[in-house]
Amino acid sequence: MSLRKPIPAYRTTRAWLLLVLLCSVSAARAQGPAPETAPPLFPGGGLVSYNSIFTTRGSMPQSAGVVPATARPTFSHEGDINFTWGFYKNFDLTLILPIVTSHFAPPGALQVGGTGLGDLLFLVKYRFYRRDSPRGTTQASITLGPKLPTGRTDLTGNDGLRLPVGLQPGSGSTDLFLSANWTYTGLFNLRRLVADEDFHTFLRSQGSQATRLGSDLESRFWLSYRPYEAKNGEREWFIGPALTLLHSQDDRIGEVSQKGSGGNALLAGITTYVGLRPGMHVWVAADWDIAHSSGAFYSPVRRHISFGITQQFRIHL
Repeated sequence: MSLRKPIPAYRTTRAWLLLVLLCSVSAARAQGPAPETAPPLFPGGGLVSYNSIFTTRGSMPQSAGVVPATARPTFSHEGDINFTWGFYKNFDLTLILPIVTSHFAPPGALQVGGTGLGDLLFLVKYRFYRRDSPRGTTQASITLGPKLPTGRTDLTGNDGLRLPVGLQPGSGSTDLFLSANWTYTGLFNLRRLVADEDFHTFLRSQGSQATRLGSDLESRFWLSYRPYEAKNGEREWFIGPALTLLHSQDDRIGEVSQKGSGGNALLAGITTYVGLRPGMHVWVAADWDIAHSSGAFYSPVRRHISFGITQQFRIHL
């Protein structure tokens, strides 16, 4: 794909200027900077991207007029700044810095929330499998790394008391991120049809306010087709449906499990990528809730919308 090919170094300055402009107007992990999730960058390559993620959740059944200790934002925005470096063949290194805005509006009460830096992700990807054939390419990779407690944890409510950890930009905990990715190009022997699976999880530890947020698991399958691909590879267009399964375990406060705070949700949506020029992609993804479990303190994701831009370049060392 054109996103993985090197591009001239003179584009680098414009890429950084573009990223700075995007961050100046912006205030979870979602669709990422590449249309295919398994391949790493080429050795010596780099990319910067900005991803704007909007998430709307349903109200908790037991949250009327109060802020539960396990509350999640009824509306949130996360702006992810991503830097990735292909430091060795089949390996790349990624840093993701989020800027998070959270709002919680319980029925019959005033809205609470705020904005702050989120927790920094430091990730290493390794592609352990690649097979080329006349049909296309099959690739598989794993990614892991820590989420560091760099985020803000001191937002307060209208009463001056600190808000629960689920409403803070940061968790105060050091967590482990782990993912497995698989990309299959040429599904049904159609060269432009690609199946892509992203399975990832956060394994969480105890953070601020003696709270351990429930560990999350997410499986996202995207079936994409390229209706357009320029002969020289400079421009291309991907589009297709996506299906996402979310599982959240119950939170723990102290040593007490908060029954009913976790749950399951199934989302369906559509994602499209457009290659504007060599190494530059923009994307839009939208997902909607089609089924979810019910719990006294579980607030399922109702709508998830993200859009972003990626610029790739060569790093000279």
